[in-house]
Amino acid sequence: MLARFDITAAEIDRVTTAFYAKVRVHDTLGPVFAKHVEKWPNHEAKIAGFWRNAILLERTYNGNPMQIHKAAGNVHAAHFPIWLDLFDQVLAENLTPDIAQSWSVLAHRIGRGLSMGLTPATKTSDAPPSLL
Repeated sequence: MLARFDITAAEIDRVTTAFYAKVRVHDTLGPVFAKHVEKWPNHEAKIAGFWRNAILLERTYNGNPMQIHKAAGNVHAAHFPIWLDLFDQVLAENLTPDIAQSWSVLAHRIGRGLSMGLTPATKTSDAPPSLL
């Protein structure tokens, strides 16, 4: 099978690493991820595998993103626009415009699906105040 668009596994890895470097210091997303990720290199490798599966059609990723995000308890639909904005920034900084756009379209489609399966943040949740 052919890839969805022209990108290498090394480019996927580079974007994933750059994205999570920004996530770790992000005011809203950083605390959400910090609650669940202990070993960043392991997490980045798993997510890079997810993207290689989604883009390059590799069959090495084994996971259920919807189930994981729902089970986390502190991931809410309102996080996804923030996540996608940051992801789009990283794509633009690391890829050619056409590849960045292709990946962005896919990420937004996946993000919409994931956010629809999550509940909105509530006043009693542990979501940051900026999301309430």
